[in-house]
Amino acid sequence: MSAITTAADEQIDYIPLTESDPGTRSRGKRRKRQIRLVLWGVPIIVFILIAIFGPMIVPYDSVTVRTGDRLKSPGTVLRDGSTAWLGTDQVGRDMLAQVLQGARISLLVGAATVVLAGLIGMFVGVIAGYRGGFLDSLLMRLADIQLAFPSIIFAIMIAAVIGPSVVNVIITLAITRWVVFARISRAAVLSVKEQEFVTAARAIGADAPRQLTRHIVPSIIAPLIVIATVEIGLVIIAEASLSFLGLGTPPSQPSWGQTIAQGRDYLNNAWWISTIPGIALCLVVISVGVFGDRLRDYLDPRMQKG
Repeated sequence: MSAITTAADEQIDYIPLTESDPGTRSRGKRRKRQIRLVLWGVPIIVFILIAIFGPMIVPYDSVTVRTGDRLKSPGTVLRDGSTAWLGTDQVGRDMLAQVLQGARISLLVGAATVVLAGLIGMFVGVIAGYRGGFLDSLLMRLADIQLAFPSIIFAIMIAAVIGPSVVNVIITLAITRWVVFARISRAAVLSVKEQEFVTAARAIGADAPRQLTRHIVPSIIAPLIVIATVEIGLVIIAEASLSFLGLGTPPSQPSWGQTIAQGRDYLNNAWWISTIPGIALCLVVISVGVFGDRLRDYLDPRMQKG
C-alpha cells in the first residue's frame, strides 16, 4: 500500500511541473522564442562583422582592373600568385573583394536610411498623433499623397535628379520610407496618450514635452524597433535596385546591385559574377526579415502571455 501511495505521489508531483503548470509552459515558450531570435540574429551579426572587418582583412582591391585575369572561375590562381576564391569579373576585379565591399555599402545604406527615416517619421507621427486636429490631418494627407506613388518609382525619380552617391542614396530612400514610421508612430501615440499613466501625468501638471519624452515616446519604441528591422531588408533591396539601374552607388564604391547588373551579360560563361552577390543579398534580406518577425513575437505582450 505504501509503495502504491508513493508512486501516486510521485506521479501527482510530476504532472504539474512538466505538463500542466501554466507558468512552466509559458517559460518554455518564451525560451523557445529567445532561442529563435538568437539563431536568426547570428547571421546578421556575421554579415555586420564581415562588412566592418572584411575589407580590412582580405588583401584585395575591389576596383583594381586586371584584364589578363578576367572571367576566372572561383578558386583560380591568378598571375600574381593570389587565389580568386570567388572568381573575377569581366575586367579582372576580384569578386570576393566586391562582395565584402558590397556588404559594407548595403548594410551602411540600410542602417543609415532606417535611422534617418525613423527619426523623421517618429517626429512627424508623434506630433500628428499628440496634437491632432488640423495639423494631424495636414501631415497625414501629405503622407497619403506620397503613398500614392510607388516607392521605387519615387526613389528612381529623386535619384535621377540628385545623382549617384552613397549619401544621396541614403537621402533618397529616407524620403521614401519615413511615411511608414510616421503612420506607425501616430497610431501608437493615439493609443498610448489615453492610457491611465499618461492621464495621471497630465493631471498632476506635466506639460506636453514632459508627457512626450517621459511617457509617450518610450512606450512606442518597441513597435518602431520591429518595423525598423523589417524596413532594413526592404531598404537593402531598394538600394540594390537603384544600383542595378545605375542610380545608386558610383563605380568606385561597388554594391551588390551594381555587381549583379554588371554580370547579367555573362550568365552563360561566368555565372558567379551575378550569382554570388545575389546569394549574399538574399541571405541578408531573409535573415533580417525573419529576425524582425521573431522580434515582433518576442516583444508582443499577447505572445508572452501565451
